[in-house]
Amino acid sequence: MASLRIAVIGAGVIGRTHIDTLARVDGMELAAIVEPAPAGRTLAGERGVPCHADVAALIAAGGIDGAVVAAPNELHLPVTGALLEAGIPVLLEKPVAESVASAAALIAAQARTGTPVLVGHHRRHNAKVKAAKTAIESGAIGGLAVATVTCTLMKPASYFDAAWRRTPGVGGPILINLIHEVDLLRHFFGEIASVQALSGNRIRGLPVEDTAAVLLTFERGGVATLAISDAAAGPWSWDMASGENTARFPAYDVSTHLYGGSLGGLSLPDLKVWRHDGALDWTVRMNATVPAFAWQDPYVAQLAHFGAVIRGAAPLIGIADGSANIVVCDAIREAARTGGARPVDLAALGARAPGQTPR
Repeated sequence: MASLRIAVIGAGVIGRTHIDTLARVDGMELAAIVEPAPAGRTLAGERGVPCHADVAALIAAGGIDGAVVAAPNELHLPVTGALLEAGIPVLLEKPVAESVASAAALIAAQARTGTPVLVGHHRRHNAKVKAAKTAIESGAIGGLAVATVTCTLMKPASYFDAAWRRTPGVGGPILINLIHEVDLLRHFFGEIASVQALSGNRIRGLPVEDTAAVLLTFERGGVATLAISDAAAGPWSWDMASGENTARFPAYDVSTHLYGGSLGGLSLPDLKVWRHDGALDWTVRMNATVPAFAWQDPYVAQLAHFGAVIRGAAPLIGIADGSANIVVCDAIREAARTGGARPVDLAALGARAPGQTPR
């Protein structure tokens, strides 16, 4: 079977991650890069592929089977929309778009064209996340009651040289980083009913938040708290604890996600299931076991799945599913702005995310 020819649109950090990963995925090859900056032409020359200034030039050139969209958030709608109209399957990096309105427009474009879209929430392809999902669905910890998620990311000042990362409505750790945590919580608990939040920019003083605390309630019951800061030092983030990308981040043996159920607990990314050694009683010792899993780089697994999507498989995370995370993040930002609770209404997307309740 011939290798699938994949273009990568955007040669920033995540675009380069996909470019590097393509070299390790059987049956796929990098066919082109789209990047207007000079660095894109340099990278394309190193990889021996053409570099196009924009997506229109890529489409006109032809010769690709699929495209990874890793452009800035506000470009996701026009870039992905053009690819869908051209019939080119897309792996769309999270967030789906910068706003609920743009996400809804992409849902409509995908429905109209029928061109498949896989949303790039790569953690769902992580073997530990899959094992955790299996443990939860098997009843290993009973009904989910509570979760605590911590995310500390000391980003260097140079990170914000890219203007979009400090632009309200586009940048900030709620949309850039917290959306990953929202996606995992929806994956485990089901749909989110309401949010409360506080946020501030006192540390960096940029127009976007640098720190936030969030309380979520779920339609099927249960609550979760999340604390995030991209201006706080500490090893407590999925990026540094999961070992998913050791080329970019040092790895630490810490837990960042804690889930409590009616029969036991679960921690991630160490993937420990905690059960009482006897009666359900806080005075009785708990023991931890680790479910079996077969590790695979989630970025490799995600691209391999994208290959299957190009050939006709249903995407693990479709456009409506990924867009639901935008609705939640929008509600979080509005709750932080107003200081009150906000409902999460997926009708804002024009249709409820299919197949998401129950999970």
